[in-house]
Amino acid sequence: MTRQCTTPPATQGNCLTYTATQAIVAGAGARALGIRVNPAAAAAALAVSFGTHYAADRRVPGKGLMENLATKTGTGGFYRLADFGINDAYALDQAWREGWETLAALLATTKATSR
Repeated sequence: MTRQCTTPPATQGNCLTYTATQAIVAGAGARALGIRVNPAAAAAALAVSFGTHYAADRRVPGKGLMENLATKTGTGGFYRLADFGINDAYALDQAWREGWETLAALLATTKATSR
């Protein structure tokens, strides 16, 4: 991954921008589709999205959550591989995000109704 956030302010800024964009696009999409989303459920989903993205984006060598997870599961060497851009850092990061975004989407649709 070419863009790494190693300082909390940089990571927070990136995650806030991402989460705000998610809120705007998801809100517009729900409105266009005639879906009424429960505000508490939407807030919970955005909090999950922000928190898990923040955790994944804190890629400080030797200290980051993703690297520690890879090391504990026996793929630390592959995680640190830097050749060709496709490695466990990329794969684990994407799997982590997609898994949590699926949970966030399920949370967001809790108590959703049609307009």
